[in-house]
This record gives sequence, C-alpha cells and structure tokens, in this order.
Amino acid sequence: MYPVVAEITEVFTAGRSAATAWKMALAGAVRDPDELVDLLELPPETREGARRSSRRFPLVVPRGFIGRMRRGDPRDPLLRQVLPIGEEEEEAEGFVADPVGDRRATVLPGLIQKYEGRALLVLSNACAVNCRYCFRREFPYHETPRGFTAWEPAIRQIASDPSLNEVILSGGDPLVLSDAPLERLAVALADIPHLKRLRVHTRLPIVIPERVTEDLIGWLRGTRLTPVVVVHANHPAELDENCGRALERLVEAGLPVLNQAVLLRGVNDEADTLARLCEKLLEHRVLPYYLHQLDPVRGSAHFHVAESRGLEILADLRRRLPGYAVPRYVRETPGAPSKVEIG
Repeated sequence: MYPVVAEITEVFTAGRSAATAWKMALAGAVRDPDELVDLLELPPETREGARRSSRRFPLVVPRGFIGRMRRGDPRDPLLRQVLPIGEEEEEAEGFVADPVGDRRATVLPGLIQKYEGRALLVLSNACAVNCRYCFRREFPYHETPRGFTAWEPAIRQIASDPSLNEVILSGGDPLVLSDAPLERLAVALADIPHLKRLRVHTRLPIVIPERVTEDLIGWLRGTRLTPVVVVHANHPAELDENCGRALERLVEAGLPVLNQAVLLRGVNDEADTLARLCEKLLEHRVLPYYLHQLDPVRGSAHFHVAESRGLEILADLRRRLPGYAVPRYVRETPGAPSKVEIG
C-alpha cells in the first residue's frame, strides 16, 4: 500500500497554527472514495470499485482540484486521473510493479541514477494527488530516507561522483515537504563543486497552486545552482486561473518551467485536447516538454494508448502548432541510456 497518510501526518503535526494555505489544502485533501462520489454526485455504481481499488492504492485528491471537475460525469478527464475503479484490479500482460527499472537503478536508498550526468533523489513518499497511472504506485517507499540526516549518505555519494552535474528532486512529490529542509538540501547540494543544476519534478503548482510561495521561490533561486521546475498537467482543464497565476509567478521569478504530460486514454488522447493544453501552457509561458507514453505499471492498463495512435496525434499537433509548442513523444525503457523518442 502507498504510505501517503503517514507522511502527510508527519508534515503537519509541527504547529498547526503556523500552517500555510498550501499545507491546509494538502491536509484537507479528500481520501475517502465515498466522499468523492458524494461531492461530485457520481453514479452509485462507481462507489464499490472506488472502495476496492483504493485499498490497494489510496485515493488522495485536493478539494481545489475536485472543484475543476464536472459534477455527475464519471468520464470527466480530471476525475478519470484520480478516481479508483475496478479495472485497476485486472491483470494485464506486460504491466508490472516497476515498469521503469527504478529498483535496478537505485544506487543507495532514495538515490536513483539512470542517465549520465544526472541523479534523482526520492525525498518523499507522498503526493498531493494520487494519479491512478503513477509509475511509482508500488515503489518501496518504506526504504526511502526521510529528513536531512537520512539524506546525507546520498549527498555524500553525489559529492563523490564528478560525472554528475544535475540533481533531480522527486518522490512522491518533493514539494509536499516544507521549505526549510528543502532549502537546507539545496544549499548542501550547491556546496558540491561539480553540480550545475537543480531540477524539481512536481505536480503541486498544478493541483495546489498555493504551494508557489515566496519561500519556495527564495530557496529555488537562493544558490548558485541553476533551478529548473518541471510540472505535470495532462489536460487544459487543469490550468484554471489560480494555477495559471502560480505558474506565472515561477516564470516571472526567472525560473525555467517545463511541462510533462502522459498520454492517457479517455483523458487526452485527441489532438484537439493536447493542442489546447499546449496553447494554454504557452499562455502562461510554460514550455510543453514531454508527452510520455504510459509507463506500464500494474493497475493502469485501462489508460493505455497505442503508440501508432500517439504518432497520429503528434503528426496532427505538428500541423497545428509551431515547433516549440509540440512536446517530444517519448517512452522510458528500463536500461536505456536516455528517454526513447517515439517515431
């Protein structure tokens, strides 16, 4: 089971009176499938599948994100990304627990190194939203170090490897953690002479835009390392007014902001939808970066889109959009030296 509740409880027990808006939004996320069904007035038949599948991989979705969904529509593209359904329990050939080879590429607990020049730190076992297609839904988070002291072996390993020039903060989502430990980590990494960049992979600016604060921007810009923020939006309806303002705050602070999307059946597997997503990202000065083929994690086969269909969509996007607005269509292949561009 994905151990999200324990992490979130730990994050918020230190002084509720000092909790910021984003922490309150995260703490108040919906975790009960019945509550989600009731809030969105979903058909009764969705209830039992949601209950069963959430036992294996819990439901977590912020109320602000729920507010962008259509009531009464189980096919809403935002809801489809987060609603547990019975199909997750069906076995499908080729859909496995570790579809991208994270365990094979783990150097130390919490430290993953797949590609030359880059290392990834798994800082948290929690996310602001549990996407049902998450490739780490069965990741062994109980082995992941938590807190600066526990991160020190990984920091020493990074310091001992001069081939590395970039560190990626990931999880879970690293931004469910408070800014103080993240700032301390950024300073420690900046003390490593061969590092040049600090990349943050996060969904929080999309689902809880209140997370983009002056403190966050301060530590991202506060060291000699070049910061890069990679967010994750799959559908234009995710980019509401508050989300757009949060993204623009990051950009106006001088931070490069890129978006990764995943090609998902019933969510964004049409050129019209992805074209609107790319256009909307550009309105907020966010560059469409990657369109990922679904990582075949167990429980997600109902999201699969054939690569031939993905190539058709990409060809259509190239006709409609300028080149810089078209994301690269890629898959992650375990053991490959980089993402594999499709077509």
